[in-house]
Amino acid sequence: MELFNSAFGKNITFVRPAYFVINGFIGLPNMKSYYIFLFFLYIISVVGNTAVMAIIYLDHNLRTPKYVAVFNLAFVDLLGSSALVPKVIDIFLFNHNIIPYNDCLTFLFFCYSCLSMQSFNLVALSYDRLVAIIFPLHYQVKVTCRSMLTLITSFWIFAIVAALIAVGLLTRLSFCKSLVINSYFCDHGQIYRLACNDNFPNHVIGLFYPVLIFWLPLVFILLSYLYISYTLVKVATFQPGIKALKTCIAHLSLVVIYFTPLLITFTLMEKIHPNNRIINLSLTSVLPPMLNPIIYVLQTHEIKVSMKKLFKIFFKSKIRNFRSSNLSY
Repeated sequence: MELFNSAFGKNITFVRPAYFVINGFIGLPNMKSYYIFLFFLYIISVVGNTAVMAIIYLDHNLRTPKYVAVFNLAFVDLLGSSALVPKVIDIFLFNHNIIPYNDCLTFLFFCYSCLSMQSFNLVALSYDRLVAIIFPLHYQVKVTCRSMLTLITSFWIFAIVAALIAVGLLTRLSFCKSLVINSYFCDHGQIYRLACNDNFPNHVIGLFYPVLIFWLPLVFILLSYLYISYTLVKVATFQPGIKALKTCIAHLSLVVIYFTPLLITFTLMEKIHPNNRIINLSLTSVLPPMLNPIIYVLQTHEIKVSMKKLFKIFFKSKIRNFRSSNLSY
């Protein structure tokens, strides 16, 4: 396909392949069991995140800024894992590892948009905790459902635009050699390294995006919790301080689970073995979405209270329907 590339000021022929080949693990036989394991985690995450979204939707007491962010986190987890895992199962369990060019870029867009949005959502949750603990008297004014929705919407726009830029730059690459992607999905870093023309802009994106999307959010989160800890030690007595910190445990657990494998992967970049990259990215894409609902159910008092209340309402309605059906006989 011949296109005019204004950056170089001349006509350049772009060799865009009909397809890519997803290679998966290198030199490791019988890895289908690992993908079955990922599918098992995916099923748990679908049930868990759907339950969390349903609880927040049904209980009007949870219509607060914090649970707007929690609802969006569950939605992102559900969308991201659903964009990834069924396709991975189709590729490796049903041997459909040849994926059309456009489908591959679409696959990449959804995976990276959701991966980025998970990071930004953790920032929104840390901001909520920061204001709630440091400025409790001003919380109702500073953090509202409207402001939280605005913040999350802006994060969505940023994540989508960033992913579109990355995909757009990939379309400026020619692929005239290998079409084998040494990953388990259409991985940005593995694709642009296959190009046989100048991939410097893509390399810059590959270096810049991890800083912007992962490192900066993590720095903000860590600084916010250091400030929270410093303030509590300075002004609060022991018991109230411990109680306030307990409200942050669930969120900190999510931060550790999400960022640890990602930072290892995107810091080492091409130095990391493809098999290790696959394990890190796949677990980051599936494990946090599975654990997030469990952590919030076990660690968050409001969710547990809401679940008990909804179960009571459900069983009361069942008993009422049962009695009314018996009376009709």
